[in-house]
Amino acid sequence: MSVVQSVDYVALAPVLVLALGGIVVLLVDVFADRGPALPGWLAFAVVAAAAAVLPASSGRTTLCSSSSPLSCGYTTDAAVTVALQGIVLGATAVVVLLAVSTVAQLRMPAGEFHFLLLASASGAVAVAGVRDLVSLIVVLELVSLPTFALVGLRRDDRKAGEAALKIFLFSVTSVAVTLYGVALLYGTTGTVDVLAMAAYADGNDPTPVAVAGLVMLLTVFAFKVAAVPFHAWAPDTYEGASVPVAAYLSVVSKTAGFAGLITVLAAFGAWSRVWAPVIALLAALTMLVGNIAALRQTRAVRLLAWSSIAQAGYVLVPLGAVVAGWTGADGVIEALVAYLAAYAAMNLGAFSVVAVVARRRPRVKLSDFDGLAWRSPWLGLSLALFLAALAGLPPGLIGLFVKVRVLAVPVATSAWWLAGVMAVATVIGLAYYLSFAARLFRRPQESGRPIRVARSSAVAVGVTLAATVALSVVPALALGLVDGL
Repeated sequence: MSVVQSVDYVALAPVLVLALGGIVVLLVDVFADRGPALPGWLAFAVVAAAAAVLPASSGRTTLCSSSSPLSCGYTTDAAVTVALQGIVLGATAVVVLLAVSTVAQLRMPAGEFHFLLLASASGAVAVAGVRDLVSLIVVLELVSLPTFALVGLRRDDRKAGEAALKIFLFSVTSVAVTLYGVALLYGTTGTVDVLAMAAYADGNDPTPVAVAGLVMLLTVFAFKVAAVPFHAWAPDTYEGASVPVAAYLSVVSKTAGFAGLITVLAAFGAWSRVWAPVIALLAALTMLVGNIAALRQTRAVRLLAWSSIAQAGYVLVPLGAVVAGWTGADGVIEALVAYLAAYAAMNLGAFSVVAVVARRRPRVKLSDFDGLAWRSPWLGLSLALFLAALAGLPPGLIGLFVKVRVLAVPVATSAWWLAGVMAVATVIGLAYYLSFAARLFRRPQESGRPIRVARSSAVAVGVTLAATVALSVVPALALGLVDGL
């Protein structure tokens, strides 16, 4: 029996562009040595090139077995795959822009930084298209391994080293449990192919071994999206890392986790009565713990870290509310992708402004933002809009629209307790978002120097601001993202 697989390089083009582009950036930094800015702008060009070839890669399959043409290891024939890859590329581009000035200020090795960033992003893009569990674990590790180095790249910073060690230990533990889960599922179904597993689940009831394997498999995704109780690494890691890396972990790495989670849960949709209650419990705990813990924070990055945890809980809500025999329809995936698209814009926007302030105030306490709207009106007003959107309040209407869209799923499936928890968690979140925003408009006791904004950081703030405004004015850009592809 032949096991030769065909390779369609066009389908893999965005992944290959990022991976090969990262190598080029590293080599240029080694041999050209023209300062830290050049690798950053080259990395941005690489991400732009990957985004340019994304439409051509849509609707294709590759790594297909000649003995079973329908069994393909990688596909972009679903609109949700392209949408998730687009979110990853857009978010990575913003992170690269933020990193241009931060890398220079912190004196980090620019070539290594952007090489690691692009390598991780290539894995994040690949996650959305992978269709077998072994490859899925491999690309998830491709996302994770470079981030360990990115977090600890400031070798003279003890806090960065501790943060890198913490995320490494949590990751290794979750992957070990996940691999055991994959082994149990393989032993039960006789395959690691997603389509074959879906066919098995449709025709068979879950066995105790299969249930144990599926729950273990969910561990790596719970870690990736920082869902409670697998969240303990996130606050310290975000605070110990540079702000661009924290932004990357909060959006790109999280989106990759959700992409993989969608793939696995769709494969076992017939067993949703097994995993939906687990996801619902994770969603409820994540929303409540994230928002309650954020109330006590006094530093901006740490507050955004807990906010990011709570936001992950909102994204989990549609998956936790599905009914038995779920096939991936009923608007669940559409709601999830819409929330991720809006979250990427408004959360990266908040991190962009924090990164600007961090150039002058590295510890970025909340008190450092007092009177920001008076000292630098466009930065202060931009941050106020991003916080309003995260809270789901006008004028950041996109945050409200996607929360309502997500909330509609548990309401439609009569999961009233989950809808109630989400409503309570949203109200709790208003307290710290509004408190943070109020600081921006406090009249300063004395006039401070205007904040100097690097060109690349200004572009990052401007792009995220434009995206948040556009989504608030035309919410169909996010709410209809999957249907429009």
